[in-house]
Amino acid sequence: MTIPKYSNVSSFFFILMDLPGLETAHCWTAIPICCIYVLSVLGNITIMHIVKSVPSLHTPMYLFLSMLSMADLGLSASTLPSMVAVFILGQRKIGDAACFTQLFFIHTFSVIESAVLLAMAFDRCVAIREPLRYATILTSKRIATIGLAIVTRSAALHMPLPVLLGRLQFEHVSTLSHSYCVHPDVLRLSTSSTLVNSGFGLFVMLSTLGIDAVLILLSYVMIMKTVLSIASNAERLKAFNTCISHICAVLLFYTPLVSLSVIHRFGKKKLPPQVYMLLSYLHFLMPPMLNPIVYSVKTKEIRVRILKMLYPKAL
Repeated sequence: MTIPKYSNVSSFFFILMDLPGLETAHCWTAIPICCIYVLSVLGNITIMHIVKSVPSLHTPMYLFLSMLSMADLGLSASTLPSMVAVFILGQRKIGDAACFTQLFFIHTFSVIESAVLLAMAFDRCVAIREPLRYATILTSKRIATIGLAIVTRSAALHMPLPVLLGRLQFEHVSTLSHSYCVHPDVLRLSTSSTLVNSGFGLFVMLSTLGIDAVLILLSYVMIMKTVLSIASNAERLKAFNTCISHICAVLLFYTPLVSLSVIHRFGKKKLPPQVYMLLSYLHFLMPPMLNPIVYSVKTKEIRVRILKMLYPKAL
């Protein structure tokens, strides 16, 4: 992505932040970081491979799961370059264009993941409320349309962010709060007015993550209403079990995000910076690693296929 340069903006760069108190322990911090990325890549590629190679899994639920894995891979790939530079190579300097580009992809894939979680909630809602019409409502064509709309919305809304940031003035050297670039962190370092940028950032957040969270909640209200109307306890449990994996994925994604927003608005000055940084890492690093594990453990079809891959002679 090309970042425009203006006459009132001189060349500048940012300094990425290590983990507080562990600035000299690159060898030790690199180990868990590498493990997280390896598990994220292997887990999500495995999920995508299984869904693609097994025709019986070409259903809406598993197609949306593949979309979630693609979003997780994109989110991991977006944070990987600067994390490797900081924790493995010990290089903390990043240029403005590289920082703004990384920022664009991090926020884009984060919103894509949120939208996929919403689509998965809609999938579960249709499956439980309209089981006889499930296949006719969520056809392959409609799923492809939903996927295209998710990517288009996320990319289009975040496209102006690097351009708007490119119009701001910064110190020649500015220190970020994380080992990757995110919009609020970069914005606070500007030496010029950020009113337009802040307003646009708030609009993007409310129109994507905010609306997605509300619609996911409403979907589960409708699901719970339908489940509670079922007479048999066994049928209730069976219907609810189909949502467990998705509920875990939603909690993994939104819990750190909501906590970050609350701390940023009300308690950032009262809490040590380590808490804020930890929640940020949890939000961007944990879902891509844990989502494949959750779905592998809780989804029988995925679990069986993984066991067949690992122990082909035993099964």
